[in-house]
Amino acid sequence: MKNYIKADEWNIIEEGFDPHLNKISESLFSIGNGRIGQRANFEEAYTGETLQGNYVAGVYYPDKTRVGWWKNGYPEYFAKVLNATNWIGIDIDIDGEKLDLFKCEVLEFKRVLNMKEGTLSRTFTARLSSGKVVKVDAIRFCSIADDELAALHYSISALNFEGIITVTSFIDGDIKNQDANYDEKFWNEVAQHQENDTDYLTLQTKKTEFDVCTASRTTVLFNGVAQSSQAVLGDKYLARTTVIPVKQGETIHIYKIVTNLSSLNYDKSDLLRLAKVKIETASTKGFDELLKDHAAAWAAKWEESDIIVEGDIAAQQAIRFNIFQLNQTYTGKDARLNIGPKGFTGEKYGGSTYWDTEAYCIPFYLSTAPEEVAKNLLVYRYKHLDKAIENAEKLGFKNGAALYPMVTMNGEECHNEWEITFEEIHRNGAIAFAIFNYIRYTGDENYLAQYGLEVLIGIARFWKQRVNWSEDKQKYVMLGVTGPNEYENNINNNWYTNKLAAWCLKYTIEAADMVKRLDPEKYKTIQKKTKLVEAKEFGDWKTVADQMYYPYHEKEGVFLQQDGFMDKEQILVKDLPAEERPLNQKWSWDRILRSGFIKQADVLQGMYFFEDEYDLETLRKNFSFYESRTVHESSLSPCVHSILAAKLSDEEKAYEFYLRTARLDLDDYNNDTEDGLHITSMAGTWMSIVEGFAGMRVCNGQLCFNPFLPKAWDSFSFSIGFRGVQLKVKISSKQIWIINNSVQTLEISIFNRLHTVLPGEKAITYHEQLV
Repeated sequence: MKNYIKADEWNIIEEGFDPHLNKISESLFSIGNGRIGQRANFEEAYTGETLQGNYVAGVYYPDKTRVGWWKNGYPEYFAKVLNATNWIGIDIDIDGEKLDLFKCEVLEFKRVLNMKEGTLSRTFTARLSSGKVVKVDAIRFCSIADDELAALHYSISALNFEGIITVTSFIDGDIKNQDANYDEKFWNEVAQHQENDTDYLTLQTKKTEFDVCTASRTTVLFNGVAQSSQAVLGDKYLARTTVIPVKQGETIHIYKIVTNLSSLNYDKSDLLRLAKVKIETASTKGFDELLKDHAAAWAAKWEESDIIVEGDIAAQQAIRFNIFQLNQTYTGKDARLNIGPKGFTGEKYGGSTYWDTEAYCIPFYLSTAPEEVAKNLLVYRYKHLDKAIENAEKLGFKNGAALYPMVTMNGEECHNEWEITFEEIHRNGAIAFAIFNYIRYTGDENYLAQYGLEVLIGIARFWKQRVNWSEDKQKYVMLGVTGPNEYENNINNNWYTNKLAAWCLKYTIEAADMVKRLDPEKYKTIQKKTKLVEAKEFGDWKTVADQMYYPYHEKEGVFLQQDGFMDKEQILVKDLPAEERPLNQKWSWDRILRSGFIKQADVLQGMYFFEDEYDLETLRKNFSFYESRTVHESSLSPCVHSILAAKLSDEEKAYEFYLRTARLDLDDYNNDTEDGLHITSMAGTWMSIVEGFAGMRVCNGQLCFNPFLPKAWDSFSFSIGFRGVQLKVKISSKQIWIINNSVQTLEISIFNRLHTVLPGEKAITYHEQLV
């Protein structure tokens, strides 16, 4: 665990430069706007260890899977969001000596991610080998007000010398993904163009043939006067070099305004023209005005989604960091985009879509953004339904059965591990549950007729074909699966997967009845389109759901994770030597698979989804059993434990697991932050507070709260939107305020007592349970 980030309510602060921590900081200080994003690489040259990363959402390459064998249905490629043109580059040469913090003596260094305004700034003082000392101040942002723009301001001062400073501002497309399977470069150059202090570089991805035009206008000011520059051309490289004689104490200011336009959104033939218009308009506005617009957009984001913690600066910093990264990763403006587990902060997992979105991210966006944002995440899957049916057909399923991919960019499966690709089929259930969750929260039942029912029918057909009847058990069983606990592969009757399948079969019938009632004509259209044989299929689905087999252990009184789980040696985590963790770095895979240790608890994930079906005693037994065996080596694990512990009134464990997920990246708990941040698990941090500590649920169409106040906090508050109403919730010792900031009246429940909250008024409740 690292502990070098300074505690601050609104800022992530690094003071002093340690090259060994640089890749971690590059992840932590990443910025983005939902359309473009980048790691916190330095503008000037750096020859130390680094992962240069600039990414454009939706632009990907199908990198050929690297395996030595093949199976029917196995994906031919692993799709990757591409490391795109590096636009921040500013080489600094001082009397023939290049500025490089890996080779300089760094006298002072400070890096700040200002989460309130969405900016990354850096200031340092460095002594070159010649003895010359320079001071640099830099600030940059990816505009959330206009997600095709980014800008930076870089200044360099001569502190103890007179000499020649040469500034080379460049854009460089000659880059490659660190995770390229065969060290291949994925871009071809289409065109270069230079005019009016602006460089235009258009690249095209191999195979997928996305075009991206990057335009960069550089302005160099010295003593308030714009300096002339010399244009430079190279392979996938454009630059402008400015030579300036400086005296001691003088400062050079460099401004870069950049746009990235892709053929995902525009006709290829029009990219250059549109880039010229965009860069001209942005340059006329200028850096300062662009920054004001960007800060104002962030202020609106924070108004919707901020959580305020009083009395614990580290906790306040952590939750804001998680919310900040979620908001700059996905904005919901484009239903073709989704949320990669690492967002724009690294290349692990390829930037592709996983089940994390539906299981963890949907609740955050439902409560903190306009309804359309979460809806677009579901529409993304609807648009991939045909591909999901194709994926299922490749594995032998028929009649419109749909298997959504574990990993995807365009709806095709592109995961390259067989036990995930073929067996981790619970992702289908998470997508179905997200549809249910969206409707439960928004009340938007029309979504089923418009999009949802077709998806549910495809998934239900898959479940029906995936089970088989066991004569021995006289039940339907599901063989050869992998649950969320990936420390178990190719097992039979995973409780969580069986539970999701049975629920989904029943819910699809309910959803069909709902559409039939709300819009009979639309139902007939769907029936015809999907070739739904209602009586036969509904009857089959109900039979399977009613007769599904669930492993259970009578002696322990718990649902078994899968058949044979109790055959494993039952060693608890508390008896596992600390030096043997994390298991995935210290043990062989064979040893992990034979152990009873759990990466994340399948059964508890299911009980979180379907908590209304289980009484507290059942939940308590299962929680105690599985928590003691779970090593939490999935970033998605602690938040579910935190929420369930809160429901069980185990406030100490609820807070323990919250801290584990909240500062996972800031403190580099798992020694993997350098690969990128755990973006999707960050939504779990928000859930731990709102669903855990505040106990927020939707009960019969109403918001319900059963909160407690962590002992380390004086109070906490948050804003949520619910069915057109904006609420501010504050919880302190013995008191809850819920303020209605909308024009609609809303009924809410606090500790099972109904309150009617009028527009502009608040409900106040006192209760000894908050102590």
